[in-house]
Amino acid sequence: MIWRISAFWARCELALASALAAAITVLILLNVTTRSFGAALFWVDELAIYAMAWMTFLGASAGLHYGHAVAVTILTENLPQPLHRILAKLVDLIVLGFALLMVWFCWRWFSPLELARQGFDTKAFQAATFNFIYAEPTTTLGIKKVWVWLVMWAFALGATLHGLAHVLTPGDKVEASAP
Repeated sequence: MIWRISAFWARCELALASALAAAITVLILLNVTTRSFGAALFWVDELAIYAMAWMTFLGASAGLHYGHAVAVTILTENLPQPLHRILAKLVDLIVLGFALLMVWFCWRWFSPLELARQGFDTKAFQAATFNFIYAEPTTTLGIKKVWVWLVMWAFALGATLHGLAHVLTPGDKVEASAP
């Protein structure tokens, strides 16, 4: 069950990352066009950068589900199959541990409980914590950077889901489902 949820979420992540890749292409073409006419739209650069960041984190999370990560396999390929499976599960546990740490870091950074304690008043939150995550605006878009940084939550939760799916799923099923 967890494997199917992870697979569905990975497909959603890849679909959104693909849409963002197309958007980046359109934004870059728009930027080239407007600059050639001497009427540059500076917000386009910033939006393209943020779209690239979102695309990267979503693609990285989906890559964890599919096992598409850079790996040095010279040692593991030459090990007996039982030992190879043990090391693969150890790697899955390390990935899950990393993902859980990311969730914890996001929790600390965004401090949702403290924000709730302050009545969702960002000025009171800033005064109590010296954390300006909810106030800092983007340079040219004029939106709060917290909307951009939410990709960290998406990555952390997606990576946790995919890591948990790998840990709880037998290795042969994982290998059979790779695209």
